[in-house]
Amino acid sequence: MKKILSFFLFLLCCPVTFAQQFDEFFTDSTLRIDYNFAGDANHQWIALDQLNRSPRWYGKRQHLAELPVEGNGQITVRSHRSGEVIYRNSFSTLFQEWLSYPEAKTTTRSFENVFLVPFPKDTIDVTVELRNNRREVITQMTHTVVPSDILIRRIGERDITPYWTLQQARDTSRCIHIAFLAEGYTECEMPVFEEDCRVATEALFAHEPFKSMRDRFNIIAVKAASRESGTSEPGKGVWKDTPLSSHFNTFYSDRYLTTLHLKALHDCLAGTPYEHIIVLVNTNNYGGGGILNSYNLAMAHHPAFKPVVVHEFGHSFAGLADEYAYEAEQIPMYPHDVEPWEPNITTKVNFKGKWENLIGKVDGVGFFEGAGYSLKGVWRGCKDCRMRTNSNPEFCPVCRQALTRLINFYTE
Repeated sequence: MKKILSFFLFLLCCPVTFAQQFDEFFTDSTLRIDYNFAGDANHQWIALDQLNRSPRWYGKRQHLAELPVEGNGQITVRSHRSGEVIYRNSFSTLFQEWLSYPEAKTTTRSFENVFLVPFPKDTIDVTVELRNNRREVITQMTHTVVPSDILIRRIGERDITPYWTLQQARDTSRCIHIAFLAEGYTECEMPVFEEDCRVATEALFAHEPFKSMRDRFNIIAVKAASRESGTSEPGKGVWKDTPLSSHFNTFYSDRYLTTLHLKALHDCLAGTPYEHIIVLVNTNNYGGGGILNSYNLAMAHHPAFKPVVVHEFGHSFAGLADEYAYEAEQIPMYPHDVEPWEPNITTKVNFKGKWENLIGKVDGVGFFEGAGYSLKGVWRGCKDCRMRTNSNPEFCPVCRQALTRLINFYTE
C-alpha cells in the first residue's frame, strides 16, 4: 500500500517539480543565439554573432538537462554560479555535412547557425560543441551570457510576420510547436500557401504515431510574402528574390533544396509560437532537406510533396537517418566500426537500446543490410519505410517506436 501511495505522490509531484526547475532558472522568454561555424576539413571553429530576446518560450519545460537524441552537435547551458547543467539540446548542421565534401579540403567557408534556449534569470555559460561521424568532439566554444546585457537585441515584439493557427494542441504548455513558413509565395499566392499547409498537415497526421498523438501538436502557418514567385535554381541560372534565399543545387546536388540563411529564417518567425520549422517552397521541382532541430524544407507542388515533407520531418524532428543506399551514389557517412547515434540504423557495433525489443515480437522487424547511403555494413530494421522510399505508405515499426519515444519525451 505504501508503494502505491508513493507512486501516486510521485506522479502528482512530477509536473510541479518540472515547473519549479524551469521557473528557478528561466523566464518565459526565448534567448536566440546566432553563431557562425567556419573552417575546412582540417580545422573548425565557432564564433558568437548576436544575442536576441523574444517573448515567450515554446520549447521543452521538462527534461531540461536531458537529450532524447545525440545529434551531430550539442548546446549546453550551465549556471554560471554553480556550474550545474540547466538546459541541453542537440542538433545537426549543413556545415558539418559540408565538411565531408571535397570542397572542404581546399576551401574555408562559414555557415550561419541559430539556436533557441530559454531566457535565463541569472548569468549562464553556454557551450556549443560539434562532432564528427565518429561521434568525437572536433571543436567547441564556451561563452557567458548576462541576461541584463544591454546589447541583447529585442525581437518579436512588433512587426510580427502574419500567421494563423492551423491546429491547437490540447495543452499548449506541454506540446510540440510546429511552424510552417512560406518561401517563394508572393502576397497574392498566400491562399495557395494556406492550402499547401493544410495538405502537409494532413499528410503528417496520416502517419503513426503522429495520427494517434495529434492533440500534442500546436501548428501555425507563417505568411512571409516573397517579392518573386518560386525559388532559385543555380543549375539553370535562375536566381529569385525570396525571404530565405533558398535554392536547389546545394553542394552541387541537383535535388538538394535548402537555405543557408538561418538568421533570416528565424527573423521571419520572431514573435510567433514556434520551435520546429517546416519551410514550404513554392516550386514543382523535386527536392528538399531536413536537418535535426534546424528546419525541414520541401517543395510544395511536386506529386511527391506529401511523402517528402513527412520524410524530411523525420530528419528535422527526430534525427531519423535515411534508410536508402544506391550503387551509383554511395557516401561513406557512417564508419562501420562506430555505432550511429540515429535510432533507426545500426552498424551492429553497439545495437543495444535501438530496436532489439521489437525483434521476434513484431512481424517484419530484423536486420536488413543497406542504409545510411551504404549498401554494406549499415543495417535498417525493416524492409521498407517512409525513411527509405516515397512509395511506402508509413513509418516502419522501428521509426514509429523512435518517434513515439520522442513525442513522449517532449510532452509527458
